[in-house]
Amino acid sequence: MLSVGDFIKFFVQIGIIGGSGLDDPDILEERTEHYVDTPYGKPSDALILGKIKNVECVLLARHGRQHTIMPSNVNYQANIWALREEGCTHVLVTTACGSLREEIQPGDIVIIDQFIDRTTKRAQTLHDGQHTSPPGVCHIPMAEPFCNRTREVLVEVARSLGVKCHVRGTMMTIEGPRFSSRAESLMFRQWGADVINMTTVPEVVLAKEAGLCYASIAMATDYDCWKEHEEAVCVDNVLKTMKENANKASSILLTAIPQISQMDWSQTMKTLKSMAQSSVMLPKH
Repeated sequence: MLSVGDFIKFFVQIGIIGGSGLDDPDILEERTEHYVDTPYGKPSDALILGKIKNVECVLLARHGRQHTIMPSNVNYQANIWALREEGCTHVLVTTACGSLREEIQPGDIVIIDQFIDRTTKRAQTLHDGQHTSPPGVCHIPMAEPFCNRTREVLVEVARSLGVKCHVRGTMMTIEGPRFSSRAESLMFRQWGADVINMTTVPEVVLAKEAGLCYASIAMATDYDCWKEHEEAVCVDNVLKTMKENANKASSILLTAIPQISQMDWSQTMKTLKSMAQSSVMLPKH
């Protein structure tokens, strides 16, 4: 008889959250759409179920397929809950970002390993006190926000494909939807941030609470606005760089996902689930 650990070992399912311009459903074979509801409301769009090289995957467009949801209004709780309920063990995400470092050039990939949170309006826990949510208060550890085993696979794959990839980086997540002032951009550099976006937090936090292996492929599209003699970030340039480089992120996913599915994740998943459970303080009776 198979134990839960054996089941996880043999059955890996990958959730993919696609960011701006990086949510093409054509990477999936045998696609079907699944509209779901959650205790937190509806996710950003339908879950698109399919396969990548025979590995079960679930694709979700973070901002909706028509890109109608601004970063502050993404239902991050519902997105993560829906992917977990669909049976995902991993969440691989793509995100466009600005570079705060000379050496991270537009078009480069960064496999981020840390974040700094400058958001102000977002629910950051699944245990939010609502009667439909899980009970208790969750104080989830965040020293290592991302799954390092998954990150290592992404780094190795990027290198094997010849994609210029930075093996670590600290993501500054701002509220948006506006871009930073130059004073803010310079300050974020002093704080030690390497790249900047509007979506990593609270997504990574909620994935940790949900006991999921979460990793992010960040694509630099611009130098934000800190760099002298360089055009400041604007939507047109961001979209242009994304269009020219979107194939890098999809190539990494198409190669990494079969590799991830062949690995034994039972101990990793057990550790993540245990951390999530032990972080919850339940009401006293």
